[in-house]
Amino acid sequence: MNRPNIVILGAGYGGIMTAVNLQKKMSPEEANITLVNKHDYHYQTTWLHENAAGTLHHDRTRIAIKDVVDFNKINFVQDTVQSIDPKSKTVTLEDGELSYDYLVIGLGFESATFGIEGLKEHAFSIQNINSARLIRDHIEYNFAQYNLEKDERQDLITIIVGGAGFTGIEFVAELANRIPELCQEYDVPKDKVRLINVEAGPTALAGFDPELVEYAMNRLEEKGVEFKLGTMIKKVNEEGIIVEKDEEQEEIKSKNVIWAAGVTGNSIVQESGFETNRGRVPVRNDLRTPDYDDVFVVGDCAVIMNPESERPYPPTAQIAIQMADVVAHNLKQLVSGSEKLEGFEPNIQGTVASLGHTDAIGVVFDDKKLFGRSASIMKKVIDNRYLMKLGGVGLVLKKGKLDMYH
Repeated sequence: MNRPNIVILGAGYGGIMTAVNLQKKMSPEEANITLVNKHDYHYQTTWLHENAAGTLHHDRTRIAIKDVVDFNKINFVQDTVQSIDPKSKTVTLEDGELSYDYLVIGLGFESATFGIEGLKEHAFSIQNINSARLIRDHIEYNFAQYNLEKDERQDLITIIVGGAGFTGIEFVAELANRIPELCQEYDVPKDKVRLINVEAGPTALAGFDPELVEYAMNRLEEKGVEFKLGTMIKKVNEEGIIVEKDEEQEEIKSKNVIWAAGVTGNSIVQESGFETNRGRVPVRNDLRTPDYDDVFVVGDCAVIMNPESERPYPPTAQIAIQMADVVAHNLKQLVSGSEKLEGFEPNIQGTVASLGHTDAIGVVFDDKKLFGRSASIMKKVIDNRYLMKLGGVGLVLKKGKLDMYH
């Protein structure tokens, strides 16, 4: 009997957890399992804002794939996906081609620019380890440059963050903690530095509990963050940004513009002919694509509607990890000849937003609100629990946030 080929594209939360689950559920005699990823590491996307601000070294965020995937059970291919042909069941890579019987797409997100002029060319975005490292170095370079200029150039020490969703707020919070260190290191007067958060919507953290949002904004304003809510970025250029509020336009000069608003699924998925909605696949209940019974989608490339709000669930790490459990189960079923597939029901166990190392806000356990240190500890518990699930106690000790109470 020929063993079926299972190919997993991407080692983000959904992809790597699918691989880890499959290596526990299936023997190499049951199927050939291949994991494809551009890098030889998995990284915690939810920690990238700390790498970008310079408050956590990127090596803490990276996890070597060989540390969590058993290469005796799973074939790892380090390569970049170019395209997928679901009709011929092939995946084209930069350095070759793979054929599959079952495919799991976990290719992650791309930044959504919403058609803002110059955004792609002149703004940074927090997408991966390399982009986070670049943002950190760029901000440090400009702070170092400040005292070398004859004229005091405010644009070098003005940091603009576009978007006040989770990533935007968490990034701004880390920057607010990092700026005093940067000022000390590069002899920059702290009162000259501007940290501006621009959000088109009427509130930060849209859809989150208003009391928690108010707490977050008050804490960040105390640390010097300027909020510009209900303000649209119209254009980004070499000088900075042009914003509009109530039909009034304003130019803000800055050499540090970071875009942290909105993501879309990887463009390869749409270009490969899958049915998509704003770049993401509206998956069936069992997480297969609408048009192919042999293709599953996990993480940012999938969209699942919340029947209560009639809006899509946000593409979070929590949901991607839960999807991986269902996909691994369903693949095991299909390989063993059963058509009884499990449906996916997101189990939202709470949401916590970090406001720096020892501060956070969150809603957990049936709407219990957490503020400050207790929320921060909960955030670290959640992060460590994922590491435990991925690689056991050893990984928690190696990469976890164990300094809970400091």
